[in-house]
Amino acid sequence: MEPDLFTAAAEDRQEKDPAGSPLAVRMRPRTLDEVVGQGHLLKPGSPLRRLVGEGSGGPAGPSSVILWGPPGIGKTTLAYVVSQATNKRFVELSAITAGVKEVRAVIDGARRASGGYGKETVLFLDEIHRFSKAQQDSLLPAVENRWVTLIAATTENPYFSIISPLLSRSLLLTLQALTDDDLRGLIHRALTDERGLGGAVALAEDAEAHLLRIAGGDARRALTALEAGAGSAIAKGEDEITLETLEGAVDRAAVKYDRDGDQHYDVASALIKSIRGSDVDATLHYLARMIEAGEDPRFIARRLMISASEDIGLADPTALQTAVAGAQAVAMIGFPEARITLGHVAVALALAPKSNAAYLAIDAALADVRAGLAGPVPAHLRDSHYKGAEKLGHGEGYQYPHDLPGGIAAQQYAPDSVHGKVYYEPTRHGAEARYADVVERVRSRLRGQA
Repeated sequence: MEPDLFTAAAEDRQEKDPAGSPLAVRMRPRTLDEVVGQGHLLKPGSPLRRLVGEGSGGPAGPSSVILWGPPGIGKTTLAYVVSQATNKRFVELSAITAGVKEVRAVIDGARRASGGYGKETVLFLDEIHRFSKAQQDSLLPAVENRWVTLIAATTENPYFSIISPLLSRSLLLTLQALTDDDLRGLIHRALTDERGLGGAVALAEDAEAHLLRIAGGDARRALTALEAGAGSAIAKGEDEITLETLEGAVDRAAVKYDRDGDQHYDVASALIKSIRGSDVDATLHYLARMIEAGEDPRFIARRLMISASEDIGLADPTALQTAVAGAQAVAMIGFPEARITLGHVAVALALAPKSNAAYLAIDAALADVRAGLAGPVPAHLRDSHYKGAEKLGHGEGYQYPHDLPGGIAAQQYAPDSVHGKVYYEPTRHGAEARYADVVERVRSRLRGQA
């Protein structure tokens, strides 16, 4: 690490008075074994373990790596552990404040350190997606020639935000979202560890559940909220962080919502029924409750896709496209930004014209099939492309619709058992009115009446 004068002074103060540092800083892991989650990246022989000096180097030295994942799940923490554990020269830059000039200075320093006294350099570059193409290009020679070992962190999809030559020269490591169990272990450690709260306060069970909800898988947010709650409890002379104390400290009320119980299904049901009833405000209320309670955004997106087909259908054929696009976006970006996409989709569905005609139609057809009304396919519709089909009369009398005016042939398509049966009964709502006109005209021509 090569801090400037002001950074060195700040670090000196932290060493002399560690209690003055934020809890999230004090609880930073000192070794890879203390890292919460990411077990898939910390196995023996993994790139990260080799970066901290575990295992041999030589011709198979550690590669540059790109750490990809949402905020608060350990990208900076992993780089910090490497800086503490490695005997290499460690330099940290942020793409928010650094440019090509700073990058070139680090590379020049790395070459001097390597040539002068055989010291390897690890460069941690945070928020690399904020670098322009030209700025990322400036890293290529150093990474290619291993003048530096790059650890780059990004919250954006690297396939969109990082240039291909840099990706091909680095290992892409995808960090997984922290689970509630991961965060729970971290919280318990912070409560008892001397570097943390040192047993000064306990945490009530319902307060812990609220803390996990507001953390949203973000370890830094969990520790910040825990520190706020502990400070409030201590100021009031209490030895336990209660739910009420935590709510007041973080200015966020606990949402009565059990993700594994009745509330989960009741609120999800109310969301869908509000969309069906075209009440956009109630829709947004229930959506907000699900988001605030930490509901899986993919679950919400799936429910919205179902609603688009079940309750809107052909009254607005673009509704399903909107819901599917929303689900794809949610899967890519996650919370907190996913709330915007979910709100966008929910409002569009609530205000769309409604029709369940397609839903009723497929269920009616399935009911007949299950009841045994699935007679033989009419002979003229059967496959006539194989040898011997002609002798069986397959395809005989079939009229090719494209050869006829209007592209519709007056011939029977359904089996005798359901011939003439009507399944799809379109409404006159929204775009489905056009389908209603088309269905009426086509059915008439199929019967030879027009």
